[in-house]
Amino acid sequence: MRLHMNEVEEVCKELYIRALKILPDDIKAGIDRLDQVETDKRAQVVLKTMITNIAVAERENNLLCQDTGLPIYSVKIGSKVQFDGMALKAAIRKGCERATQEYPLRSSVVHPLTRKNNHTSCGIEMPAIHIDFCDDNESVEIEMVPKGSGSENNSFLKMAIPADGINGVKAFVIESVVAAGGKTCPPTIVGVGVGGTSDQCVAMAKRAATRPLGSVCNDGEGAKLEEELSAAVNKLGIGPQGLGGDATAFAVHVELAHTHITMNPVAVNMQCHSARRARATFTPTGVTYGF
Repeated sequence: MRLHMNEVEEVCKELYIRALKILPDDIKAGIDRLDQVETDKRAQVVLKTMITNIAVAERENNLLCQDTGLPIYSVKIGSKVQFDGMALKAAIRKGCERATQEYPLRSSVVHPLTRKNNHTSCGIEMPAIHIDFCDDNESVEIEMVPKGSGSENNSFLKMAIPADGINGVKAFVIESVVAAGGKTCPPTIVGVGVGGTSDQCVAMAKRAATRPLGSVCNDGEGAKLEEELSAAVNKLGIGPQGLGGDATAFAVHVELAHTHITMNPVAVNMQCHSARRARATFTPTGVTYGF
């Protein structure tokens, strides 16, 4: 299968707009589930306001949140797909720029020193583009995540040592959630990376934070840690928007990598209650959209 860059450009434009307007079904179900079990009266009001906001955005074909985020595109390519790597990156970038200018969207991307905004959602190394490969020979999957600053500002890394043990990992995650408080617009998805190198660890935490609700870590010990931390986080009393209550997080997700014998990095990255993402899959028969 040959990947045509004009199609990639159009799809990447559409993905950015879809991600900002349509909340994935698993996230909507997650908010409904938290609303049903919330015991705090004020938290119940906050959750119902979130549910109303989602419904209004979809009914009015409008944005879920004014923060259009930092655009992140993750691409998985089958082994029998023919493509030009540089052309692929250029098509993704052009699609991102077109979404911002044609929709139009507020650009949240600025130069880190001058703070100049080109109003394209593009710049140096932006959008962030991650390319990997998959077993499905004749398919290409592109996922788009607009990562807002409320969640991205609450990112944490600790270069822990083996002597800290699993309890040290748990303590750091809990401390990070407490430090974030209401600034992440909870309820959140708390992404945790454990192991690897420092940069791998942070990347794993973000990948964990953007996984669909209901997904489970592929490693048995990681899955066990997810369950334990999910229960612990929702006993902190931070609640929706940090105003108190039971619903601090939808879940804690964990991703792991083997690491060095003398270190054990731990990273935390969070996703806000508007956990936006959109996905498109190219196959020989066409393009399908989903989450």
